Amino acid sequence: MGGETRTAVILIGHGSRVPASGNDMVKVAERLRSENCYAMIETCYMSRMKPFFSETLKKVAESKVEKVVVIPYFLHSGLHLVLDIPEMIQENAKLFPGLNIVYGKHLGYDDAMVALVKRRIEESDTLDDVRELKLAERSNYPLPKDELEFVPMTEEEAKEYRDSCGSRCHHHHH
Repeated sequence: MGGETRTAVILIGHGSRVPASGNDMVKVAERLRSENCYAMIETCYMSRMKPFFSETLKKVAESKVEKVVVIPYFLHSGLHLVLDIPEMIQENAKLFPGLNIVYGKHLGYDDAMVALVKRRIEESDTLDDVRELKLAERSNYPLPKDELEFVPMTEEEAKEYRDSCGSRCHHHHH
């Protein structure tokens, strides 16, 4: 085992207004924890749900591990993965200069993902037509104060919106 016993792992998810949205990531962490391969396995969120990354990194750092591996629990690459999350990690890393913190790859493509998608397709044989789904009420998931809902818009509309609000647009990170 060696270095793994002095290594902590942080899985970071997006966060959502839907409280149960992080349950799958937490289950993955629990399974990893049960294998006792690492000093700690923690979960946190980029926004909207606690715990946030800053408090999770502090907790891990206080446990005297030597290395922290941050794994973004995201399927696809995008702005959060190429800029928002690594920027947040770098900012928080300043508080713990003696700690080795690495930013691992997102879930992305893997042969295991192909098998999982195939399994999901096969499972769909038992599902009803989408028109028969009973959907939750959107009002069950209110927007936090001062946050905007995602609204589909054309590129021209997006440019007008960005020009009107400058750098205040789309920043919901902690």
